[in-house]
Amino acid sequence: MRDVALIALYALLGAVAAGLLGALALRALRHRSVAVSLTVVAAVPVTAMLAGTLAVAWAMFLSSHDLTVVTTVCAMAAVVSLATALLLGRWVVARSAALTRAARSFDEGGFAAPDGGATAELAELGRELAATSARLAASRERERALDASRRELVAWISHDLRTPLAGLRAMSEALEDGVAEDPGRYFRQIRTEVDRLNALVGDLFELSRIHAGALPLQPSRMSVYDLVGDALAGAGPLAREHGVRLVGGEVDAVPVEVDGKEMTRVLGNLLVNAIRRTPADGTVAVAARRAAGTVVVSVTDECGGIPEEDLPRVFDTGWRGSAARTPEAHGHGGAGLGLAIVRGIVEAHAGRATVRNVPGGCRFEVTLPSARP
Repeated sequence: MRDVALIALYALLGAVAAGLLGALALRALRHRSVAVSLTVVAAVPVTAMLAGTLAVAWAMFLSSHDLTVVTTVCAMAAVVSLATALLLGRWVVARSAALTRAARSFDEGGFAAPDGGATAELAELGRELAATSARLAASRERERALDASRRELVAWISHDLRTPLAGLRAMSEALEDGVAEDPGRYFRQIRTEVDRLNALVGDLFELSRIHAGALPLQPSRMSVYDLVGDALAGAGPLAREHGVRLVGGEVDAVPVEVDGKEMTRVLGNLLVNAIRRTPADGTVAVAARRAAGTVVVSVTDECGGIPEEDLPRVFDTGWRGSAARTPEAHGHGGAGLGLAIVRGIVEAHAGRATVRNVPGGCRFEVTLPSARP
């Protein structure tokens, strides 16, 4: 029994010594390639087995011939084991190098994981890199779309500002030179243009706060019926001016928790947009209903519909629509900010704004979470 304990002790000491040397080697070579680390990892168990076996053989005072036989067998087994481990390790290193080369395609916008078998960890890493590449590509696409939208917006805002400013300058010069035949009309026109410019600046400021995530909200519990009623009352004069009928009979008294001022602006923008696009003697209908824990408020007009290719862009900043829906075609201005503000305010309330075509026109829907009981 004592001999067995000594044999176990010698084997343990030899294995521990090999393990410690391997750990020190790994620490010293931790900044080298995976191939070097795999070589050390493969050599440690082989060396530990060899050291333990030889320590036991020497301790047993074997004959010179028997010691040579044991040493030769252990050495050949160690060489074969180490060579096999290195060959298998080269396959892992090759897969890692292929994955590294594939990762360089990130800058080109399309990562493709290398074909062929791989370890579970490398396969998972490849899938994560592919998913990250797809997200980066989508982000770049959104960034390009936003840049194009901003350029269009700057161009349109410049045009919208240049025309009224030129008119204001001409009218002020006429008043200054005393050549205005009806100064009162000029003053009224100047006031109208100033109000329009002030509204444009206000829309730009509101949109900038929305994009910066700094829109202050003061939600309170209120009924959708009251919100729709206030919006209809505010849009009534414009509807009468355009000869458009406003219908708001299908409105349920559903409670919501929203910022009343901001949500009234949302409904007001939708109603103004619908009234201006609906021909005289047309109808703009407002409805509100409860649907699966949400409240859906819809505004339906008779504009004739929006081209299908333009539907995804309706709520983009600066969007004005097709030729049939441009401000010039309907005789009113606008920088394409109203619907972008609608989407920003609704999303700030954890809701969503959508649009779809219906027979004879289109329907804008605002979906909001219903108030908690």
